[in-house]
Amino acid sequence: MSGTVYGERSEPMTQTQEWPRIALVGAGAVGGYFGGVFARAGAPIVFIGRKHFADAVNANGLVLHTARGHEQIPVKATTDMSAVRDCSLILFCVKANDTTPTAIQIAPFVRPDATVVCLQNGVDNAERVGAATNVAVVPAAVYVAVSVPQPGHVTHLARGDLIIGSPSQRTTELKNVFVRAGVSCRISKNIEGELWVKLLCNCALNAISALGHARYGQIAQNADAKKLMEPVVDEVLAVAKASGVTLPGIRDCQSGMAAAMEIATQMGAAFSSTAQDLNRGRPTEIEALNGYIARLGADLDVPVPINHALFTLVKLAEEKAAI
Repeated sequence: MSGTVYGERSEPMTQTQEWPRIALVGAGAVGGYFGGVFARAGAPIVFIGRKHFADAVNANGLVLHTARGHEQIPVKATTDMSAVRDCSLILFCVKANDTTPTAIQIAPFVRPDATVVCLQNGVDNAERVGAATNVAVVPAAVYVAVSVPQPGHVTHLARGDLIIGSPSQRTTELKNVFVRAGVSCRISKNIEGELWVKLLCNCALNAISALGHARYGQIAQNADAKKLMEPVVDEVLAVAKASGVTLPGIRDCQSGMAAAMEIATQMGAAFSSTAQDLNRGRPTEIEALNGYIARLGADLDVPVPINHALFTLVKLAEEKAAI
């Protein structure tokens, strides 16, 4: 994966447009939060999600629960992927497992000058969306703690900021759009490395949260959990090195652990997205997290037994929860 914007050959969004028309594809916790922030700011946005979500928000609006209280935000929602047709900005927020099939679904309707921003876990979503849609795709490392207590409701617990890349006119304009909506956004020259930093944190925390039924804060305070995290971090860094990826600010296990512990502390009240999915009997994204490291480690002949073990245990728990 390179640090470029996939499909950069197409024309960037014009600076004269006050707000781009926005489609939010995948209205779950992350999509619901960021889409709600844009809707609250007055941006023209359509939510594309499952029927129970669309029915709930069309009837009662999107209810955003934050530290400031409850906000009921009027929004339009649909299950129809063709709703992306008139939108120049597409916020792509589906689970990593659904990236390719969803990208194929929207491909016939996406404008050739549109920009897709992948607000997802995992490191290769932008490549897959770009291959399916043949438009400009911008990868983003997303840091936010959110949950969906019921259809049409999103609870925000911590953070809500993005890192996008690489530097270009397009990403500069995107940053301005996000900041205008109230979303902190930074442009990185090494977006591939930033995605791997997020992957490292997810690998270190998500499976442990899911299997231990633990919030991030509990993990941060548990000595044995931290001992388990250390070999996970070591393995991710070994695979990154073998892949030629440099993680910004992370040189070794100690600095990798510091990054993961910072997330665990900032989002202490939250369960990982993997834990939330497992608790609801839904497929997790573990294939794109510890499973990705397990597969890439095998391909590169880098031993990753702890990541493979966590991946396997989550998959077994996932199968049991689905019964």
